[in-house]
Amino acid sequence: MASDWQPTATIETLRERARLLAGVRAFFASRGVLEVETPVLGHGGSTDVHLTSLCTEATTPAGRERLWLQTSPEFHMKRLLAAGSGPIFQLARSFRDGEVGRRHNLEFTMLEWYRPGFALDELIEETAELIRAVLGREPGPLRRRRYRELFREALGRDPFTTPLAELQRLAGDAGGLEMGDAPRDSCLDLLMSLAIEPTLGRGGLDVVVDYPASQAALARRHRDPEDGEWVASRFEVYLGGLELANGYDELTDAREQRARFAEDNAARHRLGLPEVDVDERLLTALAHGMPAGSGVALGIDRLVQLALGKAGVAEVMAFATPRC
Repeated sequence: MASDWQPTATIETLRERARLLAGVRAFFASRGVLEVETPVLGHGGSTDVHLTSLCTEATTPAGRERLWLQTSPEFHMKRLLAAGSGPIFQLARSFRDGEVGRRHNLEFTMLEWYRPGFALDELIEETAELIRAVLGREPGPLRRRRYRELFREALGRDPFTTPLAELQRLAGDAGGLEMGDAPRDSCLDLLMSLAIEPTLGRGGLDVVVDYPASQAALARRHRDPEDGEWVASRFEVYLGGLELANGYDELTDAREQRARFAEDNAARHRLGLPEVDVDERLLTALAHGMPAGSGVALGIDRLVQLALGKAGVAEVMAFATPRC
């Protein structure tokens, strides 16, 4: 079409976006957090079964190699942490195949930062402060919500103890899909996205905690005080029904991380998904010693969308897919 060359955001919106990103940089500069830049290509991709990594072939000093476009800058940033960088942040180009819509774009900007020595609660507070600063207004109180309590309230089911067949039935009914062969986490993810997420972040910032341990590929785990069930040391932040941020008490054990990568690829094989190359350099960095602490990834396009009152992320991007 003749108009396909034009940007999906207005020039005035792009000026406002630049102003907000300058504010993000000032926020971290005032706290002594170093801005870094890392490659978008790496020798390993995300093994997460819920993400689809993009890869390409390139000529390197080693010859023709398969390289992966990052789904987030996490692996390279953790290598910097292991090298002694201290607290760091990055506004990074990230890529996830098939994710195009009002809330998604194949290529997007991820704000990611790491705080050595921070407990998860400290990072939750800082994440809320950053969101308030970018919005330029008070979004309401910060509320911590337990994952299993959300399911109990919305669906009358405990996500940890409800039989798989019942979750498959509920998920199938909610999504109008055949879920009879779906694994537990796929059912929980569908129910979370359709039945629970739209209700979150209404009148305040909702922080969901204590996810199932199976949903913590790069996070530590701890015992649920209710019944001793293993849960993920992870949080997600919601505002206006939108997931904005995903934070972890970061896993630092190289052997455990290798085992989780293997579990992910085994699950990918069972689901008929292609296996993803493991990032051996990340594992070497963890074995060298990455300091304990917490990290969080925040979808900056979604936050800018909310700050500027736009209907979707395409309206705050210069050229959203497919106009790239």
